[in-house]
Amino acid sequence: MDYIAHIRSSDGKVQKVEEHLLEVKSLAEQYGEKLGIKHLAGLAGMLHDLGKYTNDFRNYILEAVNNPDSPPKRGSIDHSTAGGKLLFELYHSSEKRDPLKCIVSEIIGNAIISHHSYLHDFLNPNNESPYLYRVQQKELNQYEAARNHFFENVISEMDFQNYVNKAVEELNNLFVKTSSSLVEQQLMFLTKFIFSILIDSDRTNTKEFEENAGESTYMETPLLFEKYYERLMDKINSFKMSNHSDSPINKLRANMSNQCDEFAGRPSGIYTLSIPTGGGKTLASLRYALKHAQIHGKKRIVFVVPYTTIIEQNAEEVRKILQEEANILEHHSNVIMDDQDNDESLDGLINVNQKLKLAKDNWDAPIIFTTMIQYLNVFFAKGSRNIRRLHNLAESIIIFDEVQKVPIHCVSLFNQSLNFLKTFGKSSIVLCTATQPALDFVEHKLEINTDGEMVQNLDEVINAFKRTEIVDMATGNLFDSERLSDFVVDKIKEINSVLVILNTKTVVRKLYTLLKEKDIGIAIYHLSTSMCASHRKEILKGVRENLENGNKIICISTQLIEAGVNVSFECVIRSLAGLDSIAQAAGRCNRHGEKPLQQVYIIDHCEENLKNLKEIKVGKQAARKIFADLKVDNTAHGGNALSTKAIERYFKEFYTDFQSNLNYFIPQLGKEMTELLSSNKKVYSYHKAFKHATGQSLPLFLANSYRTAAEHFQVIDQIATGVLVPYGDGREIITELNGSGSIDDLSNLMRKAQQYTINLFSYELDQLDKEGGLVSYLNGKVLALKEGAYSEEFGLDLDSRSQYSVKIF
Repeated sequence: MDYIAHIRSSDGKVQKVEEHLLEVKSLAEQYGEKLGIKHLAGLAGMLHDLGKYTNDFRNYILEAVNNPDSPPKRGSIDHSTAGGKLLFELYHSSEKRDPLKCIVSEIIGNAIISHHSYLHDFLNPNNESPYLYRVQQKELNQYEAARNHFFENVISEMDFQNYVNKAVEELNNLFVKTSSSLVEQQLMFLTKFIFSILIDSDRTNTKEFEENAGESTYMETPLLFEKYYERLMDKINSFKMSNHSDSPINKLRANMSNQCDEFAGRPSGIYTLSIPTGGGKTLASLRYALKHAQIHGKKRIVFVVPYTTIIEQNAEEVRKILQEEANILEHHSNVIMDDQDNDESLDGLINVNQKLKLAKDNWDAPIIFTTMIQYLNVFFAKGSRNIRRLHNLAESIIIFDEVQKVPIHCVSLFNQSLNFLKTFGKSSIVLCTATQPALDFVEHKLEINTDGEMVQNLDEVINAFKRTEIVDMATGNLFDSERLSDFVVDKIKEINSVLVILNTKTVVRKLYTLLKEKDIGIAIYHLSTSMCASHRKEILKGVRENLENGNKIICISTQLIEAGVNVSFECVIRSLAGLDSIAQAAGRCNRHGEKPLQQVYIIDHCEENLKNLKEIKVGKQAARKIFADLKVDNTAHGGNALSTKAIERYFKEFYTDFQSNLNYFIPQLGKEMTELLSSNKKVYSYHKAFKHATGQSLPLFLANSYRTAAEHFQVIDQIATGVLVPYGDGREIITELNGSGSIDDLSNLMRKAQQYTINLFSYELDQLDKEGGLVSYLNGKVLALKEGAYSEEFGLDLDSRSQYSVKIF
């Protein structure tokens, strides 16, 4: 009798369990080989659906096919525990347990039992072991039969034991490279990598079977990167033909770009690229990456940025230069709401919900642009959606643009993830910013390579690149919106363009409204994250046209315009914030050195409510001290608020103020996340509590709390949900999502939808829901705003009193 893994919805074809297990094993081995964990990964692949070798599961899936109107409850048959149980039985039952085999069984077993949800806790805050319950205590019907079928149809017991021995050897090789104090940390990352590989292998094979697509073909990236490098160099060489190629700034840009090219020959590691704002770091870092990838055989290039605006601009710029669309992935928000806790819906039949899950990007493109939130979610957030992408960060070049924007509470976790990628993932990491944060100053230090700065004589470069002067109007002085609007009007009389950057959306909107009411006959623009990407792009297009034509223009924006948005104003007014933000704001002024030194005015806006913006508040206080010192002694901190001395002093003070937050403290538990994830069992406080409560040690080698940590992980304080908006083509996308298409159709729509999505906090969703401003699609998986809740002027318009309309739906 054939046992069934999946039944294809289009033609009813059966995928047998052994076919699925062997195909997933093969894929997992391919993915694992790049980290030297081919057999560890393959072990998870071949065992993950062992529980489908039962009559119960066979009857369950046939019942679902035969009675589509009244199918059995999804996930009602447990098929994911059996593989983990087999490993536990084989290697934990003996009195003379082999520690390495036990650790292998715990790592692989956890991945297997979790592959429809998220990694289990070995020990949780309630002195319980959810992992141990699943593999030791839970009763499984027909388990012995399933085990026998596995050894008869997939692999013999002798070959299985030999395979496990090879997996143990791989684990031992990992230990050789690891200092004793970091073993648990590296085991945590190894577990997550294997879990990622299993999720992606399982989903990929399921998708290939459902789409009848045959085995995936993988692109040879070296040839691709060679072609891209040639196209980039053609573009860079074309700059030499421009009228301004001999300007001091353009010569500096060319020199720094050449230094990045030379640096590409260095081995993999963690490096810094401290090109000043406006120095061309996107193209310089791409030049390094494309050449380094060819020399060292890297598989992909990942740009990680703090804001979606940078993705939009940088991805578009790179696409044009490389003359490429298909191989450049933009990934910045998840439009589909995920069933985080239970993914048993992928247990046999494929419907609309499963198609959405299979359509999610796994980051297998050669060049990827994504956000810091997405990067950190891949490592630490709950659910299979994010972690599926993790293994594709190995053998990559990862460029962090504006790395100083790493959220404070995530600094230690961020540093640990990069250290693992450097040491075990064979990845090269570039920290790219004009204001390098002191990430090697904190407790969990970042292992930056010695002599790791790509640009030589940095202080000289910074001085040569100076195009603005910082004017301190904040020390001992306050502005409200009225006074600021008068100041802006006075400045625009003297010059053609003024950019105002404030810390909150509320004051941005208020200042914009006040200036519009003054009716001064000048183009005034408003920018904030309440607008979708496409909307912001349209606004910025208008801004650039006015700037290029020399028209008088005022732009009022939140900090989204600071990082990476290529605009150049004659004057910038910046509300007091951290020195890194001020440096970024200065980069929007006189960007190409078109004029002699231009002014960047720093003001203190008294109407900004920073109660829930602690990092801006602390950064503001630290910057205020630097400015106060310079007021007293104009030679302090190198005589410049943005000197390397001032920036170093600023970040040390900033991190010192946040010292208790750097390891991600979880108030509800009174624990740091670093302890939950990577504490040694002997000193782990939960294990001490377990021993005190039960009088015995946990019969496992690992005791960490992966799921509890993930449940408490958020990059930002409030969880944001992606919501589609009725702006431009967003209307058409919303309509198309209501239809039923293939997985690839949905994938394409999801990617396109990112341009027409805004992220809303729970209080905003609640307000919209109460007022009838939301519509849900695809069984509630996708949310969209109704007409009237979105304004052409402000984006999301919670203050609108207009009647919400559903005419487009």
